[in-house]
Amino acid sequence: MQRQCSTLPGSASRSSPDLDGIWTKLPRAPPTDLPDFKGFWESRFGGKKEQETEQNGHANGVANGSVRKRTSDLAVYEQFEQQARQTGVRAAAIRDGNADAIQKPLLPSFESAEMRNLAETLLRDIIRGSPDVKWESIKGLENAKRLLKEAVVMPIKYPKYFTGLLSPWKGILLFGPPGTGKTMLAKAVATECKTTFFNISASSIVSKWRGDSEKLVKVLFELARHHAPSTIFLDEIDAIISQRGEARSEHEASRRLKTELLIQMDGLTKTNDLVFVLAATNLPWELDAAMLRRLEKRILVPLPEAEARHAMFEELLPSTTSKLEVPYDTLVEKTEGYSGSDIRLVCKEAAMQPLRRLMSVLEARDELVPEEELPEVGPLKPEDIEVALRNTRPSAHLHAHRYEKFNQDYGSQILSQEQA
Repeated sequence: MQRQCSTLPGSASRSSPDLDGIWTKLPRAPPTDLPDFKGFWESRFGGKKEQETEQNGHANGVANGSVRKRTSDLAVYEQFEQQARQTGVRAAAIRDGNADAIQKPLLPSFESAEMRNLAETLLRDIIRGSPDVKWESIKGLENAKRLLKEAVVMPIKYPKYFTGLLSPWKGILLFGPPGTGKTMLAKAVATECKTTFFNISASSIVSKWRGDSEKLVKVLFELARHHAPSTIFLDEIDAIISQRGEARSEHEASRRLKTELLIQMDGLTKTNDLVFVLAATNLPWELDAAMLRRLEKRILVPLPEAEARHAMFEELLPSTTSKLEVPYDTLVEKTEGYSGSDIRLVCKEAAMQPLRRLMSVLEARDELVPEEELPEVGPLKPEDIEVALRNTRPSAHLHAHRYEKFNQDYGSQILSQEQA
């Protein structure tokens, strides 16, 4: 017998809620040409049916060691609503002719939810604010600064000239002793060039899950092309792509990561996208030969010369602040073979000497001196600089000959006609 359902007058049925009433209470997106919710779900989560997910859920959970966390329906609808509003704003800007109001979405469209999730993990490596490092604040290194301007700044300012054979460089390697300013040059690029800057290290693209490392590399370059003009800074690149086949203990996953990185960098030279790869290393002789070919310019960042060391001491130990006639010429003579980082340590050690004398006086007192009654730090003395030089030894001069040899074999320079 077929069961009939009936409801009492004036009461609502438990099995059939008022969907029309709920729908009218939801906020509506602008009446523009928007994607429907089904299309949004398929683009966001790969369009897989729930039945297929349940059938494959156990196998994927065993293979990956985890089960993907499901997103609640409310959160999914909120994402759809946000995307609909953004689409409405862009459509209205196009109709009104206001191109400035059109903003590029943070993420491009991906073929699956997995790739989108990987892209979201890479977004944290985009430098949002400015590092506030100017070209003028880097003493010396004129050859490196000029090549970086040619590769990043000039193609954006004068795109008319950088076409065909004169297409901009796609990759530059900065190599040299530690503490010579390679990372400072990268920060200057992020400050001066007004491009989307990806600060990538080995931890950014290496994953413990099988197959995720090469996917991260692929997603990284897709993000860079989406946000072009952009710069990808690979710090300590020797930890990512050392020579292949040298060690028998090299894992298969490491080889796949290196291969994917080489493929993506090779693809940059075949497109017109303004995506630039800037790499830095202290061990250039350990890089793979295929990577050296893709890094078209290889620039030595050497130890600072006498003129650069003099400028560093003048900036870090100005005579007006120290109330002492600083013997800059003596400092320059005694710091041969020091890196920029070593020179900064020398200046810091010298500035610590007056503070140590003051600390010994304050610590000898029985009572704590209030902050507003603390005396000023005394001036530098000539012996303070001598003590700083004795206590700070150079740390980057051991392999200087190897850098010079590598520069002779693979280095790039800008020579004028007079120098040539």
